Amino acid sequence: MTSRRATGFGLLVGLAMPVMAAAQQPAPARQAGPGLSADGSAITGLSASQLFDLADQARAGGRLADAEAIYKALARDPDLQVRSEARFRLGMMLADEKRFADAALAFRAIIDEQPNAARVRLELARVLAAMGDEGRARQQLRAAQATGLPPQVAQVVDRFASALRSNRKFGGNFEFALAPDSNINRATDAKVLDTVIAPLNLSDDAREQSGLGAHVSGQVYARLPLTPSLMLVPRLSGDGTLYKRSQFNDVSGSAQLGLEWQTGSGDRIMPSFGATQRYYGGDVYARTASADLRWTHRLGARAQSDIGFSYGRTHYLRNSAQDGDLFSLSAGIERALTARTGVSVVLSGLRQTARDPGYATISGGVSLLGWRDLGKTTLFASVTARRLESDAVLFPFTDRRKEWYLRGGVGATFRQIEVAGFSPVVRIAYERNISSVGIYDYHRIAVDVGITRAF
Repeated sequence: MTSRRATGFGLLVGLAMPVMAAAQQPAPARQAGPGLSADGSAITGLSASQLFDLADQARAGGRLADAEAIYKALARDPDLQVRSEARFRLGMMLADEKRFADAALAFRAIIDEQPNAARVRLELARVLAAMGDEGRARQQLRAAQATGLPPQVAQVVDRFASALRSNRKFGGNFEFALAPDSNINRATDAKVLDTVIAPLNLSDDAREQSGLGAHVSGQVYARLPLTPSLMLVPRLSGDGTLYKRSQFNDVSGSAQLGLEWQTGSGDRIMPSFGATQRYYGGDVYARTASADLRWTHRLGARAQSDIGFSYGRTHYLRNSAQDGDLFSLSAGIERALTARTGVSVVLSGLRQTARDPGYATISGGVSLLGWRDLGKTTLFASVTARRLESDAVLFPFTDRRKEWYLRGGVGATFRQIEVAGFSPVVRIAYERNISSVGIYDYHRIAVDVGITRAF
């Protein structure tokens, strides 16, 4: 493949190209052919090699629209190598034009058909970083290492991973989904609960309710360099699920200000502080002030660890007996098993204090996640198990709260359908909370049908 100027880390990627291009993505043999006419009129009867020549001439002459049209036509060629080469050249050209989302779509289309194309994964990582999505950029680098690179190329990729850093100063993301749910309020289906006074009859609103909601989430952020290795990162984020019956609407918004320090080895240390406000049923439910510290560390070529600690102080406006401190600790590892497959495991613990010890709890759990690319479809599945116990019996119930929370989910992203860089995603999850206190005992089936980035 022909090397082009790369943004940020193009030099490191270019060092790997002579070895990888010859082994993975051979360009079609060139033949002598006619040049592109001055008026850019269409001609027929040309071989793929001649069309590549015409596209390169158009690109060199500044006729980028003509070059793009030819590359896109070649990207539909029945020959795998021809369409892969066309998509690669198109992606490189679009990246040079800073059309990073379109470039990512071109590179992703190659990977869907040739998951071991490590050079393409490097270029996809480069444009994802340029878009501000360092997380998925590093995930692509781990997948590239899992393809089994020659030692000298693996060293270059390792240097690339250590130096990877987004230079995008402003960014954001957005996700929307329709969310049918068998239990929108995570409530028990029991009609009567035992208490120390007398049996408690629950109203319909206090019991399990089903409904169709709309789930919306997003964030905007800035990355402002203070030094070459230190950035100031302000961030605004929101998450909400809205229903026809507005008393079940659940909306929260957060503002954070943090620092991001990247070491020479690629580790990142990210302290931050912020505030969150949650609304339920249209009224303010809780306010939390928090401080967080997160550390990500590379574990060899294929894995990364992520360790986080946070402290928060929460005020519940409807019930001040719940007011207290939150202490959270988590540790996770993500690993690329192959170019198509990855797994992650997260261990977490949470301590919540409260004015009323019946609301004070301690919990710990484990979450497992796995994913696999099957052509233009990405399948994923997750399992979570968590144990929780309260400090004391909550009046007027008879037992101290002890429970197991179990959740399993599956889903898929379908890149066969792509509109404006987005593709449909479907998630199905089952939750079961087994509690010694009836009001916390519930089960739930939830479905999300939404859109997400196609790359």
